Order: sequence, then structure tokens, then C-alpha cells
Amino acid sequence: MISMSSKDIITLLHGAGGSYMHNLIKQIFMTLDDNFGDIGLQMLDDGAVINNVVFTTDSFIVRPIFFKGGDIGRLSVSGTVNDIAMMGGDPVALSLGVVIEEGFPIHDLEKIVNSIKNTALEAGVHIVTGDTKVMEKGSLDKIIINTSGIGFRSKQLDHDIETLRKTREPKEWLVPLNLRPGDKIIVSGTIGDHAIAILSSREGIGFEANVSSDVAPLNKLINGILEIGGVADAKDPTRGGLADLLNDWSEKSKLGIYIREEDIPVKDEVRAASEFMGMDILELGNEGKAVIAVSPEYVKDVLNELWSIPQGKDASVIGEVRKDIEGVILETSIGGKRYVGRPLGDPVPRIC
Repeated sequence: MISMSSKDIITLLHGAGGSYMHNLIKQIFMTLDDNFGDIGLQMLDDGAVINNVVFTTDSFIVRPIFFKGGDIGRLSVSGTVNDIAMMGGDPVALSLGVVIEEGFPIHDLEKIVNSIKNTALEAGVHIVTGDTKVMEKGSLDKIIINTSGIGFRSKQLDHDIETLRKTREPKEWLVPLNLRPGDKIIVSGTIGDHAIAILSSREGIGFEANVSSDVAPLNKLINGILEIGGVADAKDPTRGGLADLLNDWSEKSKLGIYIREEDIPVKDEVRAASEFMGMDILELGNEGKAVIAVSPEYVKDVLNELWSIPQGKDASVIGEVRKDIEGVILETSIGGKRYVGRPLGDPVPRIC
């Protein structure tokens, strides 16, 4: 019998958004790259751009499927809508692929589909095609949903790129290559809410945090700030959290990112729960927040726009892009500094 080491098999870390997953993608899946599209697989971004059409796909395996603040249905629409929006696209249409375990309650499926419908209405997108499969009882954990989506270049993005041309030669879409030293880093609200909500909804965790998931479509929020201008890139800090996102930006832009712990918005309940569980808040996943790199002269107006809507009321500048440092550096609340590396993976498995 041939034995295999952990290096020879897939583990949960390979799907958790950190260095394990990035290495897996680069070593295995990047062999598929043929440099097709305006923005293709080689960019390793939230989606692809082909002839000014943004295309993305995502699969959702969250446990539990119903949690504080949302469910797998709301998550599946929001996640795909946000991937399109974070590139500067207007999401228009989604596909819906559903794999269901034999014995799954029809009532729960109806609740999930109703949530999908309501979230699509909220985002202004349409479910236009889909597929349904059923697997034998015990061969699947309840339900898996895949949503793919398409969107078109937004007129707000055209305006935003024009404003960036005053200070740089930007790409035509929101990508990390647009970052320049001096750009400010904004987070649109409190981080870690989704991961802690998922944990507190699971049985046997041992604590009950009064935190709801932030899961929400953010396309209208992104369009609002693009209308102002100066936005170099935007991304939602999902698996791997803020730490993974900022490391990705630093690696692709070849610039350093300096952030301040005291400026990062975190709910007291989330901080307490993460400390209780021994988790780094910067690595916790989010499903309704955006991290935005903004040219300094537009920061005040972008913040005012974010503060004017419920989803951005806790927005804060947490740092800036710098050329005199490498990687991501955190200034701690007590004045020290520490390197923030790319996490192995999100400390909470199956959050999306």
C-alpha cells in the first residue's frame, strides 16, 4: 500500500484563501493559462475581462447554510456580484448551479431560493440560467451552490480612470497594477463580522457572539465611489481576510503597504470572540466589505460618500501605499511594528 504525505493530498487549507491555496493555483491550475482576454487567468483577480465583458464564477459550501445575517442563497448572489463590481463592472446576469443532497428539505430549498431572489433584486441583477443535480444521501453536506456572472464596463469606471490619469498611467480596469505610493487604503466598515457570525452559528463552538454576517451586494457602493474618482483598485477581503488581500496587492504592485491597527474598525464583540478563539482579526473572512486604494486628493470625498450610506458608515482610512518598505507592515496600537504575512488560510473553514 502506498502512503501519501500531507504534501500529496488536498487539505482544507488548500481552499481557505491563504498561501496554501495560492500555491495550489499557481502550481496546478495556472498550467491552464493561455493569456486569453483583456484580463485573464494570469492576473489571478476576482474575475476576467473579455471584450469589455466581466466574467466570474464562484462556488459556495458554507456551513451552516443558515446563519446570523444571511444564508447560502444571499451569500451566493452577493459573492458573485461583488467580484464583478470590484473590477469596475456593472453586474447584469447570473447563472445558478445547485447540487443538493438526497433528503434535503424542500422547505429549506424554498427559503434559499427566496433569499437568492431578494438579493438579486437588491443588487439589480437577473438569474437567467441554471442547473440542478441531486446526489445520494451521505455523499454531500446538504447543498452546494455555484453562481457565475457577467457584467459590462460601468460608465462610472470610465470617469474614475480619467481621474487617475492625472497622477499615473492606469490600466483600464481596477487592478493592483494601478497602485502608486501615497495612495490611501480605506476599508468600508468593520472587519471579521462574517467569520465570527459563522462560528457563532455552528454547534459546539462554545460561545455565542451577538454578531451578524455582513454579507451584502456592494455594486451600488462601488459605483458611488467611482463616480467621485481616484479609485485605483477595490477588492472584498473574503477568505484570508485583510491580511491576504493586502499581501496580494503588495505582491502584484511591487509596493509596500503600511497599516495602523488603531484605525482598523472592529466591533468589540468580534475582537472579544477572536481573542477567545486565538485568531488574528486580519485573517478573518468578510462578505460585505470593500478595501479601496484611493489617490490622496480624493480620499475625503470618497469617505464622505461611504459615510452617507449604511454599508459604509464605519469606513476608515487604515494606511497607505509606500515604496520605502516591502510587504505589509502593521503599526500596532502600542506603537510597535510587525510584518503581516500572507496567512496559510482563513482560520474559519467553510465560511463561503
